[in-house]
Amino acid sequence: MTDVRTDWTRDEIADIYNSPVLDLIYRAATVHRQHHDPQEVQVCTLLSVKTGGCPEDCAYCPQAARYHTSVKVHKLMEVDEVLTAAHQAKEAGSTRFCMGAAWREVRDNRDFDKVLEMVQGVNRMGMEVCCTLGMLTESQAEKLKDAGLYAYNHNLDTSEEYYGDIISTRTYDDRLDTLGNVRQAGISVCSGGIIGMGESHQDRIGMLLTLANLPEHPESVPVNALVPVEGTPLEDQPRVSVWEMLRMIATARIIMPKAMVRLSAGRVRMNTEEQALCFLAGANSIFAGDKLLTTPNPEEDQDRQLFQTLNIRPRKAFKDAQKPAVVFEQIPL
Repeated sequence: MTDVRTDWTRDEIADIYNSPVLDLIYRAATVHRQHHDPQEVQVCTLLSVKTGGCPEDCAYCPQAARYHTSVKVHKLMEVDEVLTAAHQAKEAGSTRFCMGAAWREVRDNRDFDKVLEMVQGVNRMGMEVCCTLGMLTESQAEKLKDAGLYAYNHNLDTSEEYYGDIISTRTYDDRLDTLGNVRQAGISVCSGGIIGMGESHQDRIGMLLTLANLPEHPESVPVNALVPVEGTPLEDQPRVSVWEMLRMIATARIIMPKAMVRLSAGRVRMNTEEQALCFLAGANSIFAGDKLLTTPNPEEDQDRQLFQTLNIRPRKAFKDAQKPAVVFEQIPL
């Protein structure tokens, strides 16, 4: 079985990433089968619980207040609304429910208290509950953990070297500090990035190098293809090819063998055959539902047909992990 390492070199990862694509897929598929059931794919749902008006300047994001996009600003949703959406997601087959808020960082106020209530409610449904809320302090991470948070998403987005070309309102170290606070609190780490933002192949390799050499690998690694949005600085970027996605997914699978590698944004542009290749290359997690925060995603019926065609099944919640210390109960809706 492939060893889990956190001492990768850039040259080692580059050799893997640049290997002939069929050899790369074969190697990744072999590693995948050593650590995972190839017939299982984790199905996650992502809901924007607070949309737009973000003070950050992430060049890819339509929720940044400084860009003129079609995204409308909405305040934080009510707890009951979110729990209804989580119940619907569970009924549709999702086992992880992720809540995203367009904040730069979490603040200790009434909105954060409401998010903690949301986490508690989703946790009681027996779903893995995830949040992506921006930067976190140690104490905020601990509060989320106590509320029952299973995972926290905070993407690196790109390499440290290219990061300044995409974002100027926070530093790369800010992102790494948040990941450290999440890990310290005992919360599962979800961290990946985006390709197609004008970065080089070396930047993609650099991002993977940082993730693979964290003290512990992220339990989830989302691989996103940029979905260009009119009004953002990256609106004219060309579409990422399936071969580029395959190289990222397969390399991530090989160097982080136990992680869930998520085929995330950009999947709506892929046909069944292209998605099947991504699963073969080691992807074993997707987002379900027609939206990823504000960008399009395949409809649930399409994913149901995809799973039937490929004869794959949803992964159960909390597999190979300790369940939260609560008694699961059906939330009245």
